[in-house]
Amino acid sequence: MKKIILFFKKHHSDIFKGFLFLLTIVLLVLIFPREGKFKYEFQKGKPWKHKDLIAPFDFAIIKPGKEIELERLLVLEELKPFFKIDDRLIEEKTEELSDEFEREWKRKYSEKDKRKNLKNNSKDACLEIFNKLIITGIIELTHEIENKPDHFTIIILKDNIAEEKNLSQVFSIHTANEFILEQLRDYKNVDRTLLLSILGKYLIPNIFYDAETTEKEKQILLNNISLTHGMVQTGERIISKGELVTGNKYQVLESIKMEYEKQLGPPSTYYSILIGQIILISISVIVLLFFLLYFRKDIYADNEKLILILLVIILMVFITSLVIKFNVGYLYLVPICLVPIVIRAFFDTRLALYVHIITIIIIGFLVPNSFEFVFLQLIAGIIVIISVVHLQKRSQFFVTSFMIFLTYITVYIGLTLIQEGSLMGVELKYLALFAGSAVLTLFSYPLIFIFEKIFGMITDVTLMELSNSNTKLLRELSMKAPGTFQHSLQVANLAEEALYEIGGNTLLARTGALYHDIGKMDMPEYFVENQSTGVNPHDDLPFDESAKIIISHVRKGVKKAKKHNLPEQIIVFIKTHHGTRKVMYFYNMLLKEKPDEQIDEAIYTYPGPIPFSKESAVLMMADSVEAASRSIKQPNEQNLSELVDNIINKQVENEQFVNSNITLREITKIKNILKKKLMNMYHVRIEYPE
Repeated sequence: MKKIILFFKKHHSDIFKGFLFLLTIVLLVLIFPREGKFKYEFQKGKPWKHKDLIAPFDFAIIKPGKEIELERLLVLEELKPFFKIDDRLIEEKTEELSDEFEREWKRKYSEKDKRKNLKNNSKDACLEIFNKLIITGIIELTHEIENKPDHFTIIILKDNIAEEKNLSQVFSIHTANEFILEQLRDYKNVDRTLLLSILGKYLIPNIFYDAETTEKEKQILLNNISLTHGMVQTGERIISKGELVTGNKYQVLESIKMEYEKQLGPPSTYYSILIGQIILISISVIVLLFFLLYFRKDIYADNEKLILILLVIILMVFITSLVIKFNVGYLYLVPICLVPIVIRAFFDTRLALYVHIITIIIIGFLVPNSFEFVFLQLIAGIIVIISVVHLQKRSQFFVTSFMIFLTYITVYIGLTLIQEGSLMGVELKYLALFAGSAVLTLFSYPLIFIFEKIFGMITDVTLMELSNSNTKLLRELSMKAPGTFQHSLQVANLAEEALYEIGGNTLLARTGALYHDIGKMDMPEYFVENQSTGVNPHDDLPFDESAKIIISHVRKGVKKAKKHNLPEQIIVFIKTHHGTRKVMYFYNMLLKEKPDEQIDEAIYTYPGPIPFSKESAVLMMADSVEAASRSIKQPNEQNLSELVDNIINKQVENEQFVNSNITLREITKIKNILKKKLMNMYHVRIEYPE
C-alpha cells in the first residue's frame, strides 16, 4: 500500500496528464454516433481503386438530390391552382341589382316620366349582361394567376365537379368592364350611361382561390415523385477495379453506401463499431500525446495548456457532430479553421498545424466524403496558419477570414472540375456555406479572449494592446515618472533586441519591460532617473529607510498591476526584475560608514523570486545595464564593455539565472548585443586598430 501511495506521489503529474488524455478519448467516443462506415472510399471522376464490387444485397438506386429538386420544380410549375365559384352570389346579387336599378331610375327620371319601353329594355339588358358575367365568372386576382398568360390553366370547382379552364375563359375586373361596354353597343333603346354606372358597382369576383385544395393536390404530386431509379439485385456487379466512377456509377455507389451503413446500425454490430471508434480515436489522441511529449515538453508539463488544446479539439468535434445530426448539408458551415487560429494565438505555428491535422482526422471519421473534407480543411488550415504567423493586429482576423473563403472556393472548384468535368456542377449553396464558415471564424477573437480569462494565458494580440504607450497605466507612468518611463522604453528596446538574437518571445519581454517599474509612480522623486532638480531626498534618510523605499517599488508595482488587471505573465517581470539581489549602493555605503557593525542583509535584499524564464532573465540584464550606464561619466567602448561584463557576471555569480532556461553561450551573446546597443545609444565610435 505504501509503495502504491509513493508511486502516486512521485508520478502524480503524469497520472493526471494520462487522465486528461483518457477523458478526452472517452468524450470523443461518446460524441461519435454508433454507425458503421462504408469500407470503400471513392470519388466521382476517379478510377475505382478497390477490388470488383458485387452487390451483397438488393438495394434501390437513390436519385441525386439535384434530380429530385428538378422534378419538384417541374411539378410545382405544372401545378394547376384550384378555384371555387360562389353560387350564392348569382341569386343575391341579381335581386340587389334589380332593386338598385329601380332606385337609380327613379333618381334620374321623375314619376311623371312615362318611358316604359326604355325602362323595361334597360332593365332587361342590365340583368341579362350581369347574368352573362356572373355565370361565366369574375375571378379574384391573386399572386397565383398574377402576370400569367391567357392560356394558363386553372381548375374551377362547382358543385364538387372540377373543370379545367384557361384564364381567357373567365372574366377579370378589367375584361368584365370591356365586356359590358361591348354588350351595351348591341342593345337599342336603353340608357347606356345609367346601365354602365349600375353594372360597374356590381363587378365583384365570384371565383375565389381555394388554397386548401391546391395545397392538398401539391402534396399528392410531390409525394408521387419517386426517390429511386430502379433496383440493383444481389450478386450483380456494381463496378470493376480500375473502372472510372462516372455520374451513374457514383450514384449507385452512394446508394449502396447509404444502405450498407443503415444495415450496420445497432444493436447487431454496436459493440464492434464502438471498439473500432475507441481504437481510431485513441490512436489519434496518443499521437498528439507523443508529439507533445517528445517535441513540446514545455507544453506537456503545463496542465492548463494541455487542457486548452484538448478542449479545443473536443469542442470542434462536438459542434461538427451536432451539425451532422441536425443536417449534414450544413457541414461546410462549421468553422473548422477556428482550431488553428486559436492554437496559434496561444502557441506556435507548428503546434497549430499539428492540432489542426489531428482534429480534422478525427472529424474525418464522422463526415461523408472524408477525403474531400480532410483535403479541403487541411489546405484551408495551412493558409490560415500562414496568414496568422505574426498575429499582432485585430484586423488580421478579417484578412484571415477572407483568405479562408478564397481557399474554400478554389479547392471546391478544383474538386468539381475533377469530378464533373465542368463548372456546371458548382452549387451556389456551397459558396454560401463557405462564406458563412469564413464569417464564423471571426468568433475566434472573442473565443481567444474567453480562453485568456479562463486559463490565465496571454496572446500576442493582448501583448500588442498592452505595449501601446497610450494605455492608461503607461500614460500615468510617463506623466508621474517621466525618467522611469524613458528608462523602461530603453530597457524594452534592449531586451527585445537581445531576445530576437538568441530566440524567445520578444513581444512578451518588451511588454514586461514597459511595466516592470510601474511601482515607482507612487514615490518617483526617490529614484534618480526622476530627480531633475538636483535634490535627492535620500540625503535626509538613513540607509535602511532608503533601501526599504527602493525595494518597495517591486511590491507596489505588483499591487498596481493586479489593480489594473494586468496578466500574471506581465506581473512576473515586475516580481523578478531584481531577483534576490541587494540594493548595493546603500548596502556599500553602510559598510563603508559602519564597517564593524553587524548588518541585517534582509533589509537590503529584494524579495525575489529570481527569473525563471529566458525573457525575465534578459530583462534583468537589460534593466541593470541600462540603469548603470547612466552613471558612467565617460561612456566609451571600454567603459561600457567592462560595465556590461561586470554586472552580468555578478548576476551569474549570485545565481540569478539558475532557474532560467538560458545557457552561458546565450548569456555571452546577450552581453555582446547589449554592448553594441549601448554604444549606439551613447553614439560611441568603435576604435579600430591602425
